[in-house]
Amino acid sequence: MNFNDIFKSSFLENITSVSIVDMLLTLALAFGIGLFIFLVYKKTYSGVMYSSSFGGTLVALTMITSMTILAVTSNVVLSLGMVGALSIVRFRTAIKEPMDIAFLFWSIAAGIVLAAGMIPLAVIGSVIIGVVMLVFINRKAVHDPYIAVISCANAQVEKSATKYLQQNVEKAVIKSKTAQNGSIEMTWEIRLLKHDTDFITELSEMDGVNSAVLVSYNGDYLG
Repeated sequence: MNFNDIFKSSFLENITSVSIVDMLLTLALAFGIGLFIFLVYKKTYSGVMYSSSFGGTLVALTMITSMTILAVTSNVVLSLGMVGALSIVRFRTAIKEPMDIAFLFWSIAAGIVLAAGMIPLAVIGSVIIGVVMLVFINRKAVHDPYIAVISCANAQVEKSATKYLQQNVEKAVIKSKTAQNGSIEMTWEIRLLKHDTDFITELSEMDGVNSAVLVSYNGDYLG
């Protein structure tokens, strides 16, 4: 053992295993793709309350995944250790929106493909996925479902309100009905004939109708 062997360090030898150019290029592209995913998420979000922190997580997740895969591909021994380390990690954050899972997998997949050197696949694939999501997610149309909650004074008014509602919408399906002394409340799932919602105002002005409420409906009916 000579003097050089004493100061020889495998840790220092790994410094040059990934070039600076590869690091900067990978992280820059990961940031760009992550930012694109974030913008698509923000544009297509249809939940109740938008979380900017989750959008920022998508950008960070793409860059972190790229950095991890870049290190793994440069060292076989490190890849085995990384698999063991990540296998004990448990994430307990609840995913409230089903589409959030798709965005998380999109960020992870983009980071993996990018760090593996498949830059065209990462870029073109992300663009195609983004276009598909912009076209099909959160698309507003006259056929989007709505919930109409109507409160009537008696059975006669109920029949008149029901007839008027069915004449002014494309489809009306009764979801629930609550009858009490001096009040009948109905919940309808409806499809509009057109974007005009003035019929709900006219319905609320009918004699015997206590109130008429129209709310957007995402299809997750509990009842």
